[in-house]
Amino acid sequence: MRIDVVSIFPDYLAALDLSLIGKAREDGLLDVAVHDLRDFTHDRHRTVDDTPYGGGAGMVMKAQPWSEALDHVVAQGHAAGLPGGRPHLVVPGPGGTPFTQALARQLADEPWLAFACGRYEGIDERVYEYAREDLGLEVSVISLGDYVLNGGEVAVLAMVEAVGRLIPGVIGNAESLVEESHEDGLLEYPIYTKPQQWKGREVPPVLLSGNHAAIAAWRHDQRLARTAARRPDLLHPSHGDADLDVRLATAADVPEIFTLVRACYVDEAHANGTLDIPALTEDIDTLRASLDTTRTWVARKAGRLVGSVRTEVRGDSLFIGRLCVAPDLRGRGLGRRLLERAEGSAASGIRTFSLMTGARSEANLRMYRKAGYRPAPPDPGSPGVVALVKRRRT
Repeated sequence: MRIDVVSIFPDYLAALDLSLIGKAREDGLLDVAVHDLRDFTHDRHRTVDDTPYGGGAGMVMKAQPWSEALDHVVAQGHAAGLPGGRPHLVVPGPGGTPFTQALARQLADEPWLAFACGRYEGIDERVYEYAREDLGLEVSVISLGDYVLNGGEVAVLAMVEAVGRLIPGVIGNAESLVEESHEDGLLEYPIYTKPQQWKGREVPPVLLSGNHAAIAAWRHDQRLARTAARRPDLLHPSHGDADLDVRLATAADVPEIFTLVRACYVDEAHANGTLDIPALTEDIDTLRASLDTTRTWVARKAGRLVGSVRTEVRGDSLFIGRLCVAPDLRGRGLGRRLLERAEGSAASGIRTFSLMTGARSEANLRMYRKAGYRPAPPDPGSPGVVALVKRRRT
């Protein structure tokens, strides 16, 4: 990934040479270039600001140096042969879209990002128009939080760290990213290390039990409790113990199924490095029509649609597809329950169950192996996809 940062305080960004981000730069995973906005001024005072039209306190950053700086960034990227043609321009500002983990993941998929560090009262609004209309850039104003900083540099440091650590290879153990706070809508569980006893405080006994199912249940309960205490706004009643209602889908369920499928298969696209997945390209009308040719089940909890799966008879095999569980409720057995419901719906003539998943969808592959599915002969027309089959017990 290429990252360009424009600032009047380029030394502020020196922290990007440190820690894992600095190592990623050394290893060639991140190419970070910092540009001094004052290099694009033409007066002896290197002026980048002026008084606002209409009056008011403070100063406004001028359009001319910013336009030349952005021209320079784009030209440098083209000279380096960067993919994508144009950078995605990110401007930190308190009036922008809130920066979230989900947004960090979206930005991590971009090949080229440019950050504009505003100061004073902000940047002349015409710079945004110039970037969009003349340079053809996607422009996003993003807020680090509901407060005001002196400039965008602090926000850029935070955003580059949050985005950079999601790039494959930056974090040594990718599994450490899976259960972090905000990855699935909940906060992270408490963690402990040696010694077992410290200042009269013990490590919770369940963590020493070796019972992985009990540990997983404890951790999930702790995540719920911590989220309820610190961020109750993140919780939905479906995170609790409400009964799961599984039934055949109707046309009224289609909009929610469509949203759930997109949310689930974006993760699949990220894991497998491709957006060429039918679930992501299917429009809502095609999904609605599929109710006539497949049997589709939806699972609801506290009224919320939290999962879905569909089946289709293919000869003497029942093909199971589009198995989805809401990202914030994974790891609780919902996927396995939906899989069992699909298998249990098979007519008497069905001899096998079959399904497909991405070759790099490790969590899916683990679940299907535990459920008794084994690899089938690969389909030459579906590269990067693993076919699985399970013989029906009679």
